[in-house]
Parts: sequence; C-alpha cells; structure tokens
Amino acid sequence: MNPNWELKNCCNHNQVVFLVTIGVFTVVILALWRTILLTPFKLVTVFLHEASHAIACKLTCGEVEGMQVHANEGGVTQTRGGVYWLILPAGYLGSSFWGMVLILASTNLLTARIAAGCFIAAFLVVLFVAKNWTLRGLCIGFIIFIAVIWLLQELTKVRILRFVILFIGVMNSLFSVYDIYDDLISRRVHSSDAEKFAELCPCPCNGVGWGVIWGMISFIFLCGAMYLGLVILS
Repeated sequence: MNPNWELKNCCNHNQVVFLVTIGVFTVVILALWRTILLTPFKLVTVFLHEASHAIACKLTCGEVEGMQVHANEGGVTQTRGGVYWLILPAGYLGSSFWGMVLILASTNLLTARIAAGCFIAAFLVVLFVAKNWTLRGLCIGFIIFIAVIWLLQELTKVRILRFVILFIGVMNSLFSVYDIYDDLISRRVHSSDAEKFAELCPCPCNGVGWGVIWGMISFIFLCGAMYLGLVILS
C-alpha cells in the first residue's frame, strides 16, 4: 500500500485517537509541569539529551568517559575526542529526535514493543557508565517500570504499552523545546551547549541565535512526528 502523504479522507478512528491522546497528554503535562509527578519523565529527557551527546561522540570516534543525570534536571557527559561541533548540538536536537521516534513508535504495537526493548537495553548499558546514583536509580527504576508495563500488556487486559511510549515521546518533545527556551534563550546560560557552539562556529551567530534555530528544529520534529503518525495510521 502506498503512503497517504496527502492525508486524504482524514481522519479515521485511529487517527482521531492518536491526535486526541496527544492533545490530552499535552494538557496533562502542562497542568502537572511543576509537580513531582513529572520529575522522573523529565529526567528521562535529560537522560536522552546526555545519551545523544554520547552517541555523537562514539559516532565521531571519540570516547565516552561517563554520564551523569542530576535530580535538579541537569546533566553532564564526559567525552574525549570526537568532533566537538557535532557533539554539542546532539544533546538538544537528539532528545527532540528521540521524542519524534517514540511518538511514531506508539502508532503500532510491534514498534512500541521494539521501543520498549531499546529503552531497557539503553538503560542497562548506561547503568554501567553512570557516574552518580541519580542516573543509576533512574535506569533501574525505568527498567522496572517499562518491564511491568510490558508484562501487563502481554499477560493481562491492561494494554497500555503504546500509550506509555506515546506519553514519553510527547513529554520528551515538549520538554526539549522548553529546555532550549529556558537554557538558551530566556536565561542564556553562558556554559550552555549553544554558547560553546557559538564560540566554535565561524558564522556571526551567538548562543541565543543558535538556541532559536535549535528550538525551531525541535518544534519541526514534533510537528513532523504528528504528521508522519497520521500518515502511518491512514
């Protein structure tokens, strides 16, 4: 079957459920933004941010010496070598990309299972390079959480694996855009990835400028995930 890129005859039942669920999740996330209930999911976004730095480092032949995720929603990845101007933007843009991937993975049970399996594998790998107990606890906690959700999916009538993957994807996408605005535009943290990237890049663009560019790209990832999700479900 050819992809329905024009979204003709939109929207069927699955597409409506997809859009409504994203809308509901967005409202819930914004309503609970300052509460402790979302803290574990925010830390997952920080984890994906730091993991993206690590992946970019490995792909450019560098070495990852350690990763940390802090309870105050900060994080750091220690690297040696690699292509620094690719490693720096990989954090913010990478976490936005993973948010898009998770949203798309939620459109099908098989891909949701694959996403859950990749999550568990990633947490297991990072568990051995984690440099602080916040990250170790996050890895152990989410391995147990995803495993329980997966078992409920397979063994009971509580079939929510796709919705959990979708929630993590939406949360990651929203938090990535917010994090870029908060760190790079509104407060302009001078030790941020964007400020460091501006120092490396020969073009006349400061850290705020790169923050705006990265924020736009992250928002495009979110919109692209919704569009491609509708195409898949059509």
